[in-house]
Amino acid sequence: MSQVDVQINGKSYNVSCDDGQEDHLLELAGYVDQRVQELIKSVGQVGDARILVMACLLIADELAETYSNKKNVNSGEENNERVFEQRLVHVTNELANRIERIADTLGST
Repeated sequence: MSQVDVQINGKSYNVSCDDGQEDHLLELAGYVDQRVQELIKSVGQVGDARILVMACLLIADELAETYSNKKNVNSGEENNERVFEQRLVHVTNELANRIERIADTLGST
């Protein structure tokens, strides 16, 4: 286990993480701090706890939107697959009918 000091809103927090995850944790903390600073510019300094809760809610909203977009993309892919399969069945049936008509024509001559 590693210990990393991260800076959020000018305050240092000592956080544990798995070995090798230190840089990733610092990136995440940087992202949180960036969101906190954006909120402070927007609403002013409203206290550490409140601004961190607001940042958490903002990030949770971003995450929820990402999940929703992913779900819509996956749903669209499933619909495209279904439409492709239906079109393939239709084309295959049409080809089978044409082959039967050609066979009938050749058989009657």
